[in-house]
Amino acid sequence: MPNNKFLFLLILVFSFQIVSAQKPQKPNSVEIFNQIQKLNFLGSVLYIAAHPDDENTRLISYLSNEKKARTGYLSLTRGDGGQNLIGQQLRELLGVIRTQELIEARKIDGGEQFFSRANDFGFSKTPDETLQIWDKKQVLADVIWAIRKFQPDVIINRFDHRTAGTTHGHHTASALLSVESFDLTNDASVFPEQLKLVQTWKPKRQFFNTSWWFYGSQAKFDAADKSRLTTLATGVYYANTGKSNQEIAALSRSSHQSQGFGATGVRGEESEYLELINGEKLKNTTDIFEGIDTSWNRIPAGRAVGELLSKIALQYDFSNPSASISDLIKAYKMIQSMDENQWKALKLEEIKNIIAACSGLYLEAVSATQEAIPGSSLQLKLEAINRCATAMRLESVTSLPEQKNTILNTPLDNNILKNIKLDLQLPITIEYTQPYWLKDKGTVGMYTVADQKNIGLPDIIREAKVIFNIRIDDIILPFERAVVYKYNDKVKGEMYNYLDIVPQVTSSILDQASFFNDGKKKPIAVKVKAGKDNIKGNLQLELPTNWSVSPQSIPFQFEKAGMEQVFYFNVTPPAKPSEVVAKSIVIIDNKRYEKEQQIIEYDHITKQQILKTAEAKFIKLDLKINNQKIGYIMGAGDQVPEGLTQMGYKVTLITPEEITPEKLESFDVIMTGIRAYNVLPSLEHKQNILFDFVKSGKTMIVQYNTADESVPDNISPYPLKISRDRVTEENAEVRFLAPNHAVLNYPNKITAADFQGWTQEQGLYYPSEYDKVFTPILSSNDTGETPKNGALLVAPYGKGYYIYTGLSFFRELPEGVPGAYRLLSNMISLKAQLTVPSQTLKP
Repeated sequence: MPNNKFLFLLILVFSFQIVSAQKPQKPNSVEIFNQIQKLNFLGSVLYIAAHPDDENTRLISYLSNEKKARTGYLSLTRGDGGQNLIGQQLRELLGVIRTQELIEARKIDGGEQFFSRANDFGFSKTPDETLQIWDKKQVLADVIWAIRKFQPDVIINRFDHRTAGTTHGHHTASALLSVESFDLTNDASVFPEQLKLVQTWKPKRQFFNTSWWFYGSQAKFDAADKSRLTTLATGVYYANTGKSNQEIAALSRSSHQSQGFGATGVRGEESEYLELINGEKLKNTTDIFEGIDTSWNRIPAGRAVGELLSKIALQYDFSNPSASISDLIKAYKMIQSMDENQWKALKLEEIKNIIAACSGLYLEAVSATQEAIPGSSLQLKLEAINRCATAMRLESVTSLPEQKNTILNTPLDNNILKNIKLDLQLPITIEYTQPYWLKDKGTVGMYTVADQKNIGLPDIIREAKVIFNIRIDDIILPFERAVVYKYNDKVKGEMYNYLDIVPQVTSSILDQASFFNDGKKKPIAVKVKAGKDNIKGNLQLELPTNWSVSPQSIPFQFEKAGMEQVFYFNVTPPAKPSEVVAKSIVIIDNKRYEKEQQIIEYDHITKQQILKTAEAKFIKLDLKINNQKIGYIMGAGDQVPEGLTQMGYKVTLITPEEITPEKLESFDVIMTGIRAYNVLPSLEHKQNILFDFVKSGKTMIVQYNTADESVPDNISPYPLKISRDRVTEENAEVRFLAPNHAVLNYPNKITAADFQGWTQEQGLYYPSEYDKVFTPILSSNDTGETPKNGALLVAPYGKGYYIYTGLSFFRELPEGVPGAYRLLSNMISLKAQLTVPSQTLKP
């Protein structure tokens, strides 16, 4: 059994690792009252699914805000395999964005967020494939670890474990793992190494959260027998906040901006349905906590605490929340005297935060800079103010991670601001700020997390903090605050970021894939950024010896932290085809620095720093192109234009509003980005102009769109219906249906080798029905499935060509996959080779 004191601390870390969004939260009187009510409910629910945006925010909000239950969401992945509607970040960078979106969603609906180490490697058609790529044993261990730490009374699965093959393989796998874990979490022989840190745990019952979606239609669901289902009336109206449960859920759902899941709140009666899968049966089909003592009576000596908290709620003064502080302090002392247990840790933290909110206690630690290097000293400005009549004293502050305690003994009188200067010495061993799950190299299906205690934590682990030790009556309450940086924006006002720990210097090769087609030397741009003042060193570009780099080293010097400059190396490829990884290295005082800093910054999430190895792919490739001028209509966001530029094309980004006959005259090819018709409704009204462009002898290439109502009927000059067909096995055999077609022969001879090394998937949302005028070029399929022939369709139209493709060029080009570049060149060059038989033209 684990040490109780250590378990207490572990629960605190697991439960409160989410750092509040950059701007400090300042709960109002109603929010404080709701938090007081929640103190008196000791029941918990863990919701389990596969991805960010899989969670049912209506149910999470209902359980958290109406039932007052501690409610968590375990998303097995961070959503790395999805698409991005707000920027160009994909894969692990997208996972960072979606992680933060989930954290923001939970702040709105009142839940808590957790993850496993599973990597969202892209769409999977079966749970068997999913569990093989994920490493089932490791993910099962993570699910059991989460349950043992969270200790839920009830588990709810978003997906049905009995319906393999009918939905995303990740979805079914999440349910299968949850069901398998139900009994194993209480078995000490299962993952016994975890029991050094946590205890075994037995949930009371487990449900499947069914809905009309699982029945195929709302009509079928309405007609189904629901007598065996637990029905929760979730259409609650919260009069004290003026919002319905569905409105809160919609605000939470709308946090998933990168996936375009903005939701409109609704009002009125509504129900959620749960099917019991495991555990004790219910007599009352509306109470999932039946038979579970959710009062303070579940804890020895807890009854008196519950009675006191009931009194506090009953006597709460909305116009003067501070009137509750005296009794809250009493409750805090009573809980503090209890034996160590999970609820003690949770409720002490909750009461402490409520006391701060009731008193208007504001505590802040602000750095003069937003970035600092290990070993540096920072001057912090501390702000402390008590805005109530209750006597308080700031006894001391403890700076972390140096564990230095500074005695202050400063009274905090009502509404008297205290500003204090504090020097924070950062240890040389402090970790760089970055998502902990990206620190070590993982696999296709799993992230690597070395420290067991960190598994499941949602957010970046920030070490630079200040603990304000506040005395109220005869107890000292420690309030922990992460060090922040703030500034005033003339438009947005007060802006917050967290302090980031950065290397002394970072560098980045500006093009992540560079092509050397003609054998001549090429300038390569490398950017260097200073992480501290007065820094000098030498920049180098490391390549295999058969690649030539000049100069060998470039000296640099920066006076101020944050300064950056771009330097150029001349690189000459070898005579033969070659594909290598180039690495940017900075040498300072004989020490190598090889990290690239990437910043993700959007208004709806916390700013994120990611540190990766500063490298890029260099390719000496047999790639032939013509000199077409390309107009690119950006859709959901991709890096295809950068890839086209690398190939040697002149690319111009254009918007639907710019599409006129005159504007298009200068282009040979028009390409639409991924999901362009899904996200650009006005593009539909430009189709006649685009088709006339093709008819005049030009080429139009349309990349994949999802199959929904946003796709116009006239996406193609001929009938074409987009389906959900896809090939997820990137190494699936590709068969040539039209081997003599120019798109496979000019200017590059395409062979099976050109489809080797593709990443994540071959393609998605292939058309399943199309006019006979289209020539299907390629055929492939996942194991055990029928051939999918809609990956690349070519049709003559007038004197030109219309091409529709579901191939994942948006993933392959940034990864530097040679065959993707060669095939795309042929598609762009198509009109230069073919003449159109007049009898195939559609009037």
